[in-house]
Amino acid sequence: MRAHIQKGPQILELLKKKSVGLQHCKPTSSVCVLDSKDAAGSAPCAHSLDSIPGPTNWPLFGSLFELLRKGGLKRQHEALINYHKKFGKIFQMKLGSFESVHIGAPCLLEALYRKEGNYPQRLEIKPWKAYRDMRDEAYGLLILEGKDWQRVRSAFQQKLMKPTEVMKLDGKINEVSADLIKRIGRAQVNGKIDDLYFELNKWSFETICYVLYDKRFGLLQDNISQEAMDFITSVKTMMSTFGLMMVTPVELHKTFNTTTWQDHTAAWDRIFSTAKLYIDKNLKRHSNDNTGNFLCDIYHQSHLTKKELYAATTELQVGGVETTANSMLWVIFNLSRNPCSQAKLLKEIQDVVPAGETPSAEHIKNMPYLKACLKESMRVSPSVPFTSRTLDKDTVLGDYTLSKGVSISLLDLLTTAPYMNSDSKPSEVQISALHQTAGPAAHGSGGAGVPLRLTAGSRGAEGAAAPPGV
Repeated sequence: MRAHIQKGPQILELLKKKSVGLQHCKPTSSVCVLDSKDAAGSAPCAHSLDSIPGPTNWPLFGSLFELLRKGGLKRQHEALINYHKKFGKIFQMKLGSFESVHIGAPCLLEALYRKEGNYPQRLEIKPWKAYRDMRDEAYGLLILEGKDWQRVRSAFQQKLMKPTEVMKLDGKINEVSADLIKRIGRAQVNGKIDDLYFELNKWSFETICYVLYDKRFGLLQDNISQEAMDFITSVKTMMSTFGLMMVTPVELHKTFNTTTWQDHTAAWDRIFSTAKLYIDKNLKRHSNDNTGNFLCDIYHQSHLTKKELYAATTELQVGGVETTANSMLWVIFNLSRNPCSQAKLLKEIQDVVPAGETPSAEHIKNMPYLKACLKESMRVSPSVPFTSRTLDKDTVLGDYTLSKGVSISLLDLLTTAPYMNSDSKPSEVQISALHQTAGPAAHGSGGAGVPLRLTAGSRGAEGAAAPPGV
């Protein structure tokens, strides 16, 4: 295992070798200080939604054509950053049928989080709801709102969200991670790996399934299960097809049975069928014992229906495949760009983990620099470019009064911008002084800036913080 740790720099080295006309154009202030008007519950002189600046708003299409010209939905984060540079820390935009207000400053982010209630509302993901309604499936944590969301989340949070519970999974996490290091060694050719992200997808899928079902799928071996591979590719298909249906009416896609809708529903069908198969097998296998099985404990100790268990577990698998792999990829990439940080982290791991021992959750308690690197990487390179909220009451943000029901997009990439180097490269100083510079709203490490909807995927990324060899 010590040899695996020594391979960390070699793996990192592989990554070093890719109205018609304008709305109001007066930019909002780019200065980010949480003053009284940002945090106020009401402001008599606050401007209306219509006065918020933004890009060209054509009838019916809004700014969709302009966004497509700038690279489409896959490059939308770059377009949004440019819009924030032009219009300031808050602007509004319409993409087809989807209208939203975008904020890209820690002060407004903190102000919004301070005003949230106990049940924050996220953006309604209509394609996912449409699929579940059509197939008579329950809603999971990614779709539920209010008390139903809290009820289902409570059933899982004791097992997946508490650090003390995550620590109990270190044996399984290490077992899969050791296989990942071996797999990378076999997959590299002349120091290069064709698709490291896909290898991390397989690693994260193998890990979350081992946790949920106590089963290994063998994705990191040479002979790969086609069923597991189909699940991963289905997740990628589902994620790549729902974006278009967010900016065009999903009802039209259903009515005309478009290729996008067909691909989307077929992907969800495979995802649900795979998850249901192994949930049922797991519950049946452990129906007569008290071994502390993960899913059995949740099912029997909560009041979830079988359909709710299916939906929530399926979405955990989806989140485990995407967010954990994405976060880990960026951690490796950012470390590869910072040789000094990489060397300091490796020394910390070698100092804490005795020779011949496997890294454990107890060791991670004594690795503050590892935790700082993870937080800094997820701050500078969040696993998603933006998150969303739907206002559940009239809210004042900065100079504007926003009505209940307005969709807010939080550009995670830009809420950290004032604290990044000019080349968006995290620095040694930033990692060492993370908590003193950006503040809680910028990196979500505590305080008022922590979103109440912390995901199992992000917790899983922290749980997998020190796989052998990294």
